[in-house]
Amino acid sequence: MDSESASKIRVNEWKETPYIRGVKPLEITNEHWGIEQVWKSVQNTPQLTLSKDVAHAVAQCRAFLESKLTGDNGPAIYGVNTGFGDLAHTRVGSDELSALQRNLLVSHACGVGEVVPTEVVRAMVLLKIKALGKGHSGVRLETVERLMAHWNANLLPVVPSQGSLGASGDLAPLSHMVLPLIGEGEVHVEGIPVPSHEVLQAKGWTPLQLGAKEGLALINGTQLMLAYGVMAMERLERIADWADALCAWSLEAWHGRIEPFDVDIHNLRNQSNAALVASNVTDWLKESQWQQTPREQVQDPYSFRCAPQVHGASRNTLAFARTVLENEINAVTDNPLIFPEKDKVLSGGNFHGQPLALQLEALALAAAEWGSISERRTFKLLSGRQGLPAFLVANPGLNSGFMIPQYTAASLVSQNKQLCAPNVVDTIDSSNGQEDHVSMGANAALKLWKVLDNVEQVLAIECLSAAQACDLRGTKGMAPALEGLQRSLRREVPFLSQDAYMHPHLLAAKAWMFSRELSNDGHSAG
Repeated sequence: MDSESASKIRVNEWKETPYIRGVKPLEITNEHWGIEQVWKSVQNTPQLTLSKDVAHAVAQCRAFLESKLTGDNGPAIYGVNTGFGDLAHTRVGSDELSALQRNLLVSHACGVGEVVPTEVVRAMVLLKIKALGKGHSGVRLETVERLMAHWNANLLPVVPSQGSLGASGDLAPLSHMVLPLIGEGEVHVEGIPVPSHEVLQAKGWTPLQLGAKEGLALINGTQLMLAYGVMAMERLERIADWADALCAWSLEAWHGRIEPFDVDIHNLRNQSNAALVASNVTDWLKESQWQQTPREQVQDPYSFRCAPQVHGASRNTLAFARTVLENEINAVTDNPLIFPEKDKVLSGGNFHGQPLALQLEALALAAAEWGSISERRTFKLLSGRQGLPAFLVANPGLNSGFMIPQYTAASLVSQNKQLCAPNVVDTIDSSNGQEDHVSMGANAALKLWKVLDNVEQVLAIECLSAAQACDLRGTKGMAPALEGLQRSLRREVPFLSQDAYMHPHLLAAKAWMFSRELSNDGHSAG
């Protein structure tokens, strides 16, 4: 059976994925959204509705734009009755405006590479709906409602990840995202890519005939960069919390000193996030009998002693990036922009990705540093010092123990160093020099996602190493909160008394850590 026949059978058998019961519909309004609103919506997939105010703003903007299109003698409006990029000076006849917008979508759908993860695509669609609902883009209400229909039916487009310069927005990825509106491209049906025209036919939806400016409004914008950044923040905040917990866990296993986490030290420097990290670590270590044991070493290595300063600096980056991302969630980033109440149609540069690109770069650096210092703590735990056996295994020599997981962590940390070379300092002009400075923010976003994959695995290796070390000491007297984590982990990954096939354990530890909420009351909540 050929793939086309198989896809038709898939569509014929397909039934809409049911949404989570009890989840209230999400009304698209002009209220300010925080990052958590996007996370929750992507996770819970509520049915979307439009508020009356938003519907009115969209319709009013469209009516105003159409009033400006008075045949071939009206004013030239970029992208509405002209070509695009360096073709902006080429006038397009009034009878060809719909074809112009369709041509824009299909010609700009030049994405390549791996597909964008489902949760990021879902965020892209939601963020585009939010931006169009501001009533400054000139699209028809029907077009916004069709995007919402795709969300509500869980028919998400297939979006290749590469091809955006992050300048005139994310042109190529957004083109792929909206191709299904006109019956082109592909959508995922139960995880299988299916040609959009088959799905539209099965749903009884007629492909949209785009009106003037609609294609441009749909593909101008920063929604790829923004979606990656917003969804990355959820991962980063989990990484931040786990990094503090793992520092405490490794410090406990190492029999390290707790003095560097004293509040008086951090009050003198007045770096609030460093003080927060120190407080988090000491909270995890509360009631530890091990911490009462006299220490032989006067000071610990920096990876323990300076963890508040290093972790806190990365937390600083998250705090600033959150503000930039939330501003962008509530922004309009296409071009030109329409102001019906002021009788203006203005061409500008709100689609330029520079504000996001710089923050995406910074977030990658922040994450890489959590991974870097984590790998150093793992390395110390394997050193055969502080009363622990070399490589955390009995009979080293016959057994290699945790020697090679540290190699894996070192390899991932090294790759992160290479990945963190900034994309944003590069620019390659395009469109015959019209677009002569670009942000490369989309590449920064893709890089960030890969860095997070690496860091999560590096932290999982520290987790396994700290737990192994604590078991070798015997967990009696260990901090109760950390002992609770240890028990929870051991339900997924065993203590290793001799060499074993390590790969499944590395993946299991990562899944255990990052598929649940972390709580310092003695367990990792499922």
